Amino acid sequence: MDVIIDTSALIAVIVGEPERDRIIEITSGNTLIGPGSIPWEIGNAFSAMFKHNRLTLKEAKKGLAIFQSIPLRYVEADFYNVLKLSKNAKMYAYDAYFLDCAMRHKAPILTLDRSLKTAAQNIKIETLEV
Repeated sequence: MDVIIDTSALIAVIVGEPERDRIIEITSGNTLIGPGSIPWEIGNAFSAMFKHNRLTLKEAKKGLAIFQSIPLRYVEADFYNVLKLSKNAKMYAYDAYFLDCAMRHKAPILTLDRSLKTAAQNIKIETLEV
């Protein structure tokens, strides 16, 4: 099964948050798909953790190795659809990229982001529970 995985779920796995084991259980044996923006979002998440002293550079380097070991298939976004989703859901395009992926690939979304989960459910996209 294809699963759209968002940055919040990936970060939980990378930094060992409590949801880590459940996310791995849910995704094991499935094809993980996401927009090409994911690597930049991971970098941004790490930089935010630096600002709050939640991550050292050494830990970030280890996190990057973990991230690079996760088999992800990156897909192109339909930018017009992303903009429509962004406008209708009043969300950033970075979140709408995941909705667009789920719609076009007819796949559920795995996210820890409550607003993204709600937006997905509002447009009848299946969400996976962690």
